[in-house]
Amino acid sequence: MQDTLLHLPSPFPYLKPHNFPSLSCHYYFYPLSCPRNFHFPTLCPKTNTISLPPKPPKTPEIPSISSHHTPPLPPRPQQPPDSGFQEKMLYLDSLGLDIFSLVNNHRPIILSASLINIKSIVGLLTSKNFTPREFRRIISMCPEILNSTPSTTITPTITFLLREARVSGSDLKHVINRRPRLLVSSVKHCLRPTLYFLQNIGLEEVKRHTYLLSCSVETKLLPRIRYFETIGLSYKDAVSMFRRFPQLFNFSIKNNIEPKLNYFVVEMGGDLKELKEFPQYFSFSLENRIKPRNQCCVEKAMVTDYAIAACSEKTCVNQPVPEQTLKTLGSASLALLPHGITTPSWLNLNQ
Repeated sequence: MQDTLLHLPSPFPYLKPHNFPSLSCHYYFYPLSCPRNFHFPTLCPKTNTISLPPKPPKTPEIPSISSHHTPPLPPRPQQPPDSGFQEKMLYLDSLGLDIFSLVNNHRPIILSASLINIKSIVGLLTSKNFTPREFRRIISMCPEILNSTPSTTITPTITFLLREARVSGSDLKHVINRRPRLLVSSVKHCLRPTLYFLQNIGLEEVKRHTYLLSCSVETKLLPRIRYFETIGLSYKDAVSMFRRFPQLFNFSIKNNIEPKLNYFVVEMGGDLKELKEFPQYFSFSLENRIKPRNQCCVEKAMVTDYAIAACSEKTCVNQPVPEQTLKTLGSASLALLPHGITTPSWLNLNQ
């Protein structure tokens, strides 16, 4: 056995036989029958890189509740920005206001309104003898009042109405109840310019028409006067119509004045001069008053005038209008006079 091992070819030819230690030495060699793989590093001028196993995919982290990058949630009602929102709602509810309607329809106003200001507004109106019921009605008509500042908005308006518009203290409640928006209208940019305009066109006793003071001269009052100029009236005649019937300033040109004017001219064969004498024609309902009564008069071949619109349906349909009734209404010009029918001699339009 020893001789056989000594005569086997050496696996390392470059080593001399005498370099191997004796078999009797305590060094141990693996058997030659076991393959051995030797890995030697390769000399290369480039820097060796060690390849690492690929990193496992990151598991998506579940953000904590306090994280700012939370996933989108279903839409929900906007949370009130101030911590006193609940207290504000409880106070408004104690006044008898419909807080759900206010939040749903006027959310920005409610969110920005200050509880301190709201209490000041309630105190100010209470000092002017407004009842809780009147206060609720005022807020329902003009919720912007809740977001106003009493010292810079409401108090100057009340002072203006009493001193410049000559509203008496006993009529103040009536004026505000009729037009609550006065309380949030600027005295400098709205109320005072409108007062001067109404006075300049010759409107007497503006205090009886304070509902017009919150209207803009440029966007509401002047355009209505100019409209009647475009249909053939002079500026003087147009202004005289508004002096006779100031409520005409509140009527919509497109939805009220134009349809009634067309019916008056086309169907009734009326003259614009008649409208100048009786502008109250535009206050009657076209479908429920003007058309039915005009058709009734045409069928009965009877004479009537603008003010026949004030008569009852029974009077117009079932029996002729009494002569005395027409005499009492004769001061108005003929608004509902059917085309081609003459006026009775006893009807004096100048009375």
